[in-house]
Amino acid sequence: MKFIKDILALQERVIGMNARNHQLVYPNNPRKYYILANDKVQSKAILVQHNIPTPQTYQVITATRDIRSCWQTLETLNAVCIKPAMGSGGGGILILKKEERGQWTKPSGAVMERKDIEAHLANILFGMYSSGASDKVILEYCLHPHPFFTEIYSDGVPDFRIIMLDQKPVLAMLRMPNDRSDGKANLHMGALGIGIDMSTGRLGSGFDGRQYVDHHPDTGVLFAGKPLPEWEKTLSMALETAKLFPLNYLGIDIVYDRDSGPMVIEINARPGIEIQNVNQKGLRSLLDG
Repeated sequence: MKFIKDILALQERVIGMNARNHQLVYPNNPRKYYILANDKVQSKAILVQHNIPTPQTYQVITATRDIRSCWQTLETLNAVCIKPAMGSGGGGILILKKEERGQWTKPSGAVMERKDIEAHLANILFGMYSSGASDKVILEYCLHPHPFFTEIYSDGVPDFRIIMLDQKPVLAMLRMPNDRSDGKANLHMGALGIGIDMSTGRLGSGFDGRQYVDHHPDTGVLFAGKPLPEWEKTLSMALETAKLFPLNYLGIDIVYDRDSGPMVIEINARPGIEIQNVNQKGLRSLLDG
């Protein structure tokens, strides 16, 4: 009975997509500036210009004629993250590692032949993973998760989503990969969303879209109550990032890299609303206030 009452109380505090758009996104984010967040090439250039840590870009491919030239870049690397510049929700992201025999493999161990990689690059350019008619391909540094996270689940790279309004952090969650999400940190693919206490940086319960849990579903490791490393630095980085963009309602995605620490990986001008369910806290107070 208490669980049902809690759910009903939460429903009164959460906002839906229409309210998010009309009362948070549109009044705070001028449409002409969406491109600064939607195009990862542009947003990364702003971050680099202002010394905000972000994964190094090795190459940007803008046309199919340039696909073959990327092999000169790949020959110098042992790992790479391939992503669409205008993609969303993790679509089109491909993580590759080079084996001793020179073969490229995905995290699952599946081998990617050259023709398969080139076909994937072409699909990104043709706009398969974006809403536009065409896109760009980014080849960038392959992130390695901080040991704090690999002790919970060793596959994939978890990331943080921090919601900022008027340069103030409002809500945050950790998106933790699992077997169901095939090692990807995207909620719509089945990743676990874990709430964060903004004041202490401690993890709360996780939400898998169906129920709340305190242990990782695949490893059984308890995560609820664990203090995050470098939380104050993470919040400071989110604040410094928010100051750089003419958008007052933002979702900022940050990863803790094993070697480089917190790094901003993406800016969102229209962040999703599932973070409310994850934290069991609604955004209604932002509208009522």
